[in-house]
Amino acid sequence: MFNDLKPPRKVVITGFGCVTPIGIGKDAFWKGLSEGRSGVRRIESFDVSDSAVQIAAEIPEFDWKAQLNPKDFKHVSRTVPLALAAAREAVADSGIEPEEFSIEQKQSFGVVLGTGGGGLEFTEKQYAHWFGGTEKQASIYTIPSSTHGGLSSELSMVFGLKGLSHIVSTGCTSSTDAISYAAQHIALGKQDVMLAGGVDSPIARGILEAFNVMTVLTKDWNEEPERASRPFSKDRSGIVLGEGSWIYVLETLESARERGAHIYAEIAGYGATCDAYHRVRLDEDAVEPARAMKLAMNDAGIAPEEVDYVNLHGTSTQLNDRIETRAIRNAFNSHSESLKMSATKSQVGHPQGASGAAGIGAALLALSEGTIAPTINLDIPDEECDLDYTPIEAAKGARIDTALCNCIGFGSKNSALVLRSV
Repeated sequence: MFNDLKPPRKVVITGFGCVTPIGIGKDAFWKGLSEGRSGVRRIESFDVSDSAVQIAAEIPEFDWKAQLNPKDFKHVSRTVPLALAAAREAVADSGIEPEEFSIEQKQSFGVVLGTGGGGLEFTEKQYAHWFGGTEKQASIYTIPSSTHGGLSSELSMVFGLKGLSHIVSTGCTSSTDAISYAAQHIALGKQDVMLAGGVDSPIARGILEAFNVMTVLTKDWNEEPERASRPFSKDRSGIVLGEGSWIYVLETLESARERGAHIYAEIAGYGATCDAYHRVRLDEDAVEPARAMKLAMNDAGIAPEEVDYVNLHGTSTQLNDRIETRAIRNAFNSHSESLKMSATKSQVGHPQGASGAAGIGAALLALSEGTIAPTINLDIPDEECDLDYTPIEAAKGARIDTALCNCIGFGSKNSALVLRSV
């Protein structure tokens, strides 16, 4: 199968769409990032009056029904309309028109999405119908809508794409891995165009309580939700759940230039490792997340000193932020002192499997506009988290040519992706 391999093709991003807690659409998302806006609020989608955790980064203004045929309203998870809205924007932004494609072209146009929970919130609702008797019958599509694989199929069907249609689910690293997986298929000539990114919507009563049982959610900011997600601040006390979708159009550099497309960035390198340590905890030595970043830089053919910006995983837990700081020092050595960094989760909460795609959206803002989004709520310096996380306010007018996006997931997985200007 490898006998016909040719030199890998360069892969670039030419379309970007998103639905986020701080803005719907790329321009609104970038504006929200630049202004340091928080998308965390009191949960509105179900009653939380008796819950210890009452906040999340929801998107109540999103008109999910506008994305669907009315007959599908009761048969799909919330992740489907979130993904459809972002994908439609990304396709329009790229200037590609799939409906004009030949069958052969559609066969080389695929979809790879990363998700952590997929249709889990939908499954929870259907179980409530079954066991609670709240409706006469649960959805006949409970199984296909609850499995992760059906999510990419929805996009394939809407756009008529006959290339591969895959889901990557590796926890919080899912969308970073998915975008790399898509890029590799293009680089090796197995596909020509890909929709790739991440989507998650883990905000449901049972999911909230399950996360709370693990003691990873903050319970300290129910009265001041905008201040709740505070990566790297000494008084950080846990994750804030978030939802959203960030989806990109990927194609070869050659095809993008041929059709005069706007190019956001090249996907230049990728690295992934596993601590092989614990189901949820990270190894304190930070060796493997650092190695993932080193592998990504090696794959891109760059030295640590050539990275201008790092988008951090930054979950707002005491353990994760401390270990990620240690990993940055390990991966970048003395360059870590001058690196510009920020944590997107301070603004959009933790969108689980969509985390990496969200961070890539923030990295594209840095590459395209020279604006580094801030790590908001970083009010109290922590002696163990002592790097430049761009606290409180955005840094504008920066010269950013190369960015690295870092992700750390449950099961001690680590992934990093390098982007650079073209």
